[in-house]
Amino acid sequence: MTDTATPSVARRLDDLPFGRRHLRILTGSGLGWALDAMDVGLISFIITALIAQWSLDTSQASWIASAGFAGMAIGASLGGLLADRFGRRSVFAVTLLVYGVATGASALVGGLAMLLVLRFVVGLGLGAELPVASTYVSEFAPARIRGRVIVILEAFWAVGWTAAALIGYFVIPQVEDGWRWAFAVGAIPAVYALIVRWGLPESARWLERRGRHAEAEAVVRSFEKNHGPASSDPRTAAGTEAIGGPPAAVSTTGRLRALWSPEFRARTASLWLVWFCVNFSYYGAFIWIPTILYTQGYDLVRSFGFTLIITLAQLPGYAVSAWLIEVWGRRLTLSVFLIGSAASAVVFGTAGTEAVIIVAGMALSFFNLGAWGALYAVTPEMYPTSLRGTGAGWAAGVGRIASILAPLSVPPLLLWGGAPVLFVVFAVFFVLAAAGAWGLADRRGVSLDDR
Repeated sequence: MTDTATPSVARRLDDLPFGRRHLRILTGSGLGWALDAMDVGLISFIITALIAQWSLDTSQASWIASAGFAGMAIGASLGGLLADRFGRRSVFAVTLLVYGVATGASALVGGLAMLLVLRFVVGLGLGAELPVASTYVSEFAPARIRGRVIVILEAFWAVGWTAAALIGYFVIPQVEDGWRWAFAVGAIPAVYALIVRWGLPESARWLERRGRHAEAEAVVRSFEKNHGPASSDPRTAAGTEAIGGPPAAVSTTGRLRALWSPEFRARTASLWLVWFCVNFSYYGAFIWIPTILYTQGYDLVRSFGFTLIITLAQLPGYAVSAWLIEVWGRRLTLSVFLIGSAASAVVFGTAGTEAVIIVAGMALSFFNLGAWGALYAVTPEMYPTSLRGTGAGWAAGVGRIASILAPLSVPPLLLWGGAPVLFVVFAVFFVLAAAGAWGLADRRGVSLDDR
């Protein structure tokens, strides 16, 4: 590894206009993101179907979700470390392959135990893929629109979740063993992984930091050749020079220690708090919404239909977040969307009519997914290139601990105080996350740290 960074690579990437190769990286990574979302979304519908078909109680059903999230916690932590060691693109492809094969195999299970094992394996791949993909795309995006590009990447989550809602509505309750067919669709990423591995370039910033200068130069030149000359917009010429110098860390243990060094400890603590709280409320709510509606007396088709309508509000949430993040900045956008999520959660938990359920659910979907977009945008910006994957991966891993606990917490909270208490608890976590957002650095329009 080199002792000094070469800022010209970073500056040339930041000054490029957004072009076809950027779009290819965004859509290539985004399709993988959408497939991930489809898998997570499908499990919320499959749990509801298995409660009816396998006569599961809510405690058993909660373990189906939590097994996947346990794998995601480990996968996210390991994936970030591996991405800093072996590269973003290769780890991205392997994670897609792992969870795609395991999801397809889940279609063949005959009982709860094997399903739990496979959901854990699915989680390993899924948990590693998301922070690696956001790190990868952020390292190519021009500084002036980097936040917006990452929110658009995260918006592919809404595409995948909507696909899951459509499968949940039209396939699972309508076809015999429809949940098996839903799992079979999840095998698609195994094929897609091979396309990703050979079709996308490695991160030029990572190559440069690893001392592979000729490869980094070739990647940057391929962008310049396809996109034309760098932008002359004065907004891209001021305040975007990369931070250079020795790497912040050069080994696995060094990267882990660096997260809590004096320079980064406040960012790490704030980031982990936000990730933990957002994961708890999001997965606690959205994994269980179809089941909560089902247990309140709505039949399978109706509860899935409500969930489909609620899901459609995700895309407008991402669109508004993508616009505001380069206008307001990272912290304000993230905190506003989290406060909106808290207010929506309270209304949804106390809703007494179908109209209020749908409107409040759509508001929760709008604000919560807009907050997710802002969170994924700000996370890779907190750390330099030499530990960016590690920092993003461990933040996601800590968040996944909350996503393990949340599905397990829902049954006792429902028993204790019903939906009103449950969603007030989610609202409290959203408020804590909004407070934590103000401990993050706001690097709107500023080049990534390339140490």
